[in-house]
Amino acid sequence: MVSPAPEKRRGQGFEGHWALVWRKFLRHRLGVLGGMIVLLAYVVAAIPDFLAPVTLEAYNPAYAYAPPQQVHLGVSTEDGWQFRPHVNAYKTVIDYNSGRRIFTADPDSIVDIGFFVVGEPYRLLGFIPADRHLFGPVEVGQPFYIFGADRLGRDILSRTIYGARISMTIGLLGVAASLVLGILVGGVSGLFGGVVDNVIQRLIEFVQSVPAIPLWIGLAAAIPRDIPPLQVYFFITIILSILGWTSLARVVRGRFLAMRNEDFVKAARLDGCGPVRIIFRHMLPSFLSHIIATVSLAIPGMILAETALSYLGIGLRTPIVSWGVLLQEAQNVRTIASAPWLLLPGVAVVIAVLALNFLGDGLRDAADPYAD
Repeated sequence: MVSPAPEKRRGQGFEGHWALVWRKFLRHRLGVLGGMIVLLAYVVAAIPDFLAPVTLEAYNPAYAYAPPQQVHLGVSTEDGWQFRPHVNAYKTVIDYNSGRRIFTADPDSIVDIGFFVVGEPYRLLGFIPADRHLFGPVEVGQPFYIFGADRLGRDILSRTIYGARISMTIGLLGVAASLVLGILVGGVSGLFGGVVDNVIQRLIEFVQSVPAIPLWIGLAAAIPRDIPPLQVYFFITIILSILGWTSLARVVRGRFLAMRNEDFVKAARLDGCGPVRIIFRHMLPSFLSHIIATVSLAIPGMILAETALSYLGIGLRTPIVSWGVLLQEAQNVRTIASAPWLLLPGVAVVIAVLALNFLGDGLRDAADPYAD
């Protein structure tokens, strides 16, 4: 029998490796659960206008600091229980001692909830005119705050959904920039070794030795206060990338040191391949699964860094909406005591970070499919 061509055998080996990785990943239950949550989070980040009950511009000062409404699935009628999703409207009483409104549920006045309801117009994906929302009040303008409202009467749930667009994507962009820089610097360090390796490693150690928060503050303070929000987003991504490339560079450098004397690397050099081609065409694919696992574990760090920067007021600023910007509302202890629901965007941060960590653990364990 004629043996198959070498190209086919290499293709079969590549497919077999990834099939083993996928099979082992599916056995990691927390990894699969984390992957599903992460996929859902990025779907939310892609179409927040459709998923949010109201748009970012919607507000009603009459419902400032309105507490979360409980969702009821039905009502009791003379004919028995009837399926009718709704929330109770509010009764308001003025507390003359504190000068604040006190909100209580009004069971005699209900707000019906529907799916694919007509609401405020928006542009889906930025260019498709639409006015349908996944869920919300059947009648536009009725009070609907199942996560509560902030000091301006804005819906916390809708703003948390919109915040996913910035907080989740800034992690991807920051890690992508760190990935390119880390692979290039770490690859050159591990491939050449010697003086080049020593210089690069001292540079990495210097960057890692600088305290993170003072460096954040210094870099963020250099951003002018009057530049457009989109440029602020761009600069914050660069700041996070500057701080996040060193650990990946160390990982790449260690793997390259172990592989630079392999026969296929020597053959590539004898064939006249340059350093960039050797790094990206020959050495990097051999441990691509480890790179994927490392990247998935680096994204939570980026999300937490952006949240911390924005919470401290040195990162993203309004009108940009991210989870860190939303948590700025919860900086005052008295505000938290009277409106603890302002911390709910922090719950979204915790869920996203845990899901990404679970996904990263699953990918890391599946990266070596031949291990027990």
